[in-house]
Amino acid sequence: MAEVDDFLDEMLPRLRATEVALHEGDPGPRKKLWSTTEPVTLFGAEVDRSGRDELDPAFTWVASRFTACQSLEYDIIAAGASGDLAYLVAYEHISATVGGRPTSYSLRATTVFRREAGEWRVVHRHGDSLRA
Repeated sequence: MAEVDDFLDEMLPRLRATEVALHEGDPGPRKKLWSTTEPVTLFGAEVDRSGRDELDPAFTWVASRFTACQSLEYDIIAAGASGDLAYLVAYEHISATVGGRPTSYSLRATTVFRREAGEWRVVHRHGDSLRA
């Protein structure tokens, strides 16, 4: 369990800061957190992309939709870390302004990480909306 705890202690604050920035209209931190080594994939709530060349424009587009993140919280369902691979499965609860309108929503998200040069990088994310 220590490996998982160490991974979460390191990555949750970084991941949260990255996603808050995205929901305030800044894609830069998310672009930096993602691996530049293929393969990388995104199965997003709004857009699917494969390959780093497709990810950067997708992150810029997603960030352009948001401003004024009010809150972003994780309910962790599962997490694992072993060697240079790790994952996080969580519900993400977000309140931000979308298209000028305050909005709150939740996503089911699975994020896969790979350790590269001693630092965790995202290599895959699958997020979809929770529907009542």
